[in-house]
Amino acid sequence: MIARYYQELLSHFTRLVQDRDSAADIVQEAYARVLAQRDDKPIAQPRALLYHTARNLVIDRHRRSVTRGEADLVTDASEEMANLAAPRAWEPETALASAQAVDALLQAIEDLPLRCREAFIVHRFDGLPHVEVAERMGISRKMVEQHIKVAMEACRRCRARLDAGGSAPAAPRRHG
Repeated sequence: MIARYYQELLSHFTRLVQDRDSAADIVQEAYARVLAQRDDKPIAQPRALLYHTARNLVIDRHRRSVTRGEADLVTDASEEMANLAAPRAWEPETALASAQAVDALLQAIEDLPLRCREAFIVHRFDGLPHVEVAERMGISRKMVEQHIKVAMEACRRCRARLDAGGSAPAAPRRHG
């Protein structure tokens, strides 16, 4: 997490506060706060949390500078902060659409024939190559390829229905 978002945050907050050193301090403090509160639990959306934390730090700095009469420390930050949009992933509609898409894809996988679903899950989620999936399931590699092809087609159809704005009804259930 440390290196992944640092440059992005630094660039964003440098533009916002118009001072690279202040931006570096803000980003460093944001990382310190996020890492201090994580309690060895994975953070679901570290990028969003870092932006939110850094944004709050900018607001706090601006308030302190106004109180001390140093309003030029953070040039126009309060106006920019008022117009700063939250990341699209935080919007309720986006979160709902994402959750519905995940549910629809999970349902499409659930509706696959048993052996097809098993091959797909073992390959895609457990990361086993076709040969190992075949050995584990006691079937040929070619049959594994067929199962995975059927599963991928079901996922693509589901995704296409979602992208078209329609609901994603489950594919007809086949037994195998």
